[in-house]
Amino acid sequence: RLSASNLHWEEGHRTQHLTQQNAGEAAGMTNREEAEIQISELDLLSSMFPYEEEFTVTDQLAVAELKHFVENDAAEVPSSKVQFILNVKPEDPNASMVRFSMVCALPFKYPSVLPEITVRSPLLSRSQQVQLNSDLKTYLMQNCSGEPCVLNAREWVKDQAAAYIDRELSPSSVTTSSAVQSEDVIFTRLWIYSHHIYNKQKRKNIIEWSKELSLSGFCMPGKPGVVCVEGLQSSCEEFWSRIRRLTWKRILIRHREDISLEGGCLAEIQKQRKFSTLEEKCFDAHGARGNHMDLGQLYQFLEENGCGDIFQMYFGVEGH
Repeated sequence: RLSASNLHWEEGHRTQHLTQQNAGEAAGMTNREEAEIQISELDLLSSMFPYEEEFTVTDQLAVAELKHFVENDAAEVPSSKVQFILNVKPEDPNASMVRFSMVCALPFKYPSVLPEITVRSPLLSRSQQVQLNSDLKTYLMQNCSGEPCVLNAREWVKDQAAAYIDRELSPSSVTTSSAVQSEDVIFTRLWIYSHHIYNKQKRKNIIEWSKELSLSGFCMPGKPGVVCVEGLQSSCEEFWSRIRRLTWKRILIRHREDISLEGGCLAEIQKQRKFSTLEEKCFDAHGARGNHMDLGQLYQFLEENGCGDIFQMYFGVEGH
């Protein structure tokens, strides 16, 4: 691993090179030039932050598509955006236990257009998070338009983000119990029904997005498809917002549970979980495509996790 001074030199050198390269082209960069700059920036990030807890690409397929586009003149424009997560610890010494996640997506025209960055932390209320992200976007619009700017955004978050946490939380309460404002602590469990879940990319998205948003639960692929996610209300709503944007024959929230945790902390949230992580569950698939699950085994699984009554909500109405 490179030393901090080497990293800063490399960061400055590479960013300067990218900026110079971009400066002459901003007026009319080609798609391929923009794609090359994105790949250069991803290479830089992976060399500066080699550990998964610092930097994780959440869609390797999009990166492969981007590289194929750059290397092959006849290649089609990539269909998906490159997406990754940068985790940042702020400079504030009182916030030593606080971590901010930058969830980033690079539009295909980046850096001619700004990246899509959402900063999250379990210690931010919804209004604090909205304000932080609004201020970050303003900063990028004023300082980084037309230039590679993920590292600039990371530096801004590192310097500024801790100031958005409510100062009424004393440092001790932040570090010992990770307390969050009581009115914002709502634990949510969503029971999602789909006509079917076959697509491998969708199944991958469900697993990766739940991990990114700290949600637990399970996904039963096949026909019908069942997804359960549980965690902070804002994270569940973000998950549903992403999932429903994908193409489905039919998808809906069959049942929703909201539990208010007054004065709750992250330990309280953990206590409410019925599942420890989110994993895909297959129950003796059968049928022509191996896609019809044994619903008796699903019922058994729900019973074991204290959710047996959900079965009626899913299948009683449908008559399956």
